[in-house]
Amino acid sequence: QVQLVQSGGALVQAGGSLRLSCRASGRTFSSYTMAWFRQAPGKEREFVSAIDWSGLNTDAADSVKGRFTISRVNVENTVYLQMNSLKPEDTGLYYCAARLGTTSPEVARYPYWGQGTQVTVSS
Repeated sequence: QVQLVQSGGALVQAGGSLRLSCRASGRTFSSYTMAWFRQAPGKEREFVSAIDWSGLNTDAADSVKGRFTISRVNVENTVYLQMNSLKPEDTGLYYCAARLGTTSPEVARYPYWGQGTQVTVSS
């Protein structure tokens, strides 16, 4: 099992940048694919980006490609989401998630979740 603790949410202006962090407990972090999802008010949780255990394979939603970058530091048990050129539509509650296996954009394939952190982008 893995427990995930998130940090880094904030209120930022459109065009700004923000970095989210997600630190995992346990000694097997390097075995897990990690992902970020977000949920806007009244909407379903949606995939943002994922990175496999090696860090060599990543995936991202079309809406964030070229603006968001996912990365991980296995010795620190931490995954990051660097968000640049933020837009008001990026506003939402951001969650990190973990699973064993390849990257996936499906919420149901991730059994482990962080507590969520709010990102608000003002216009």
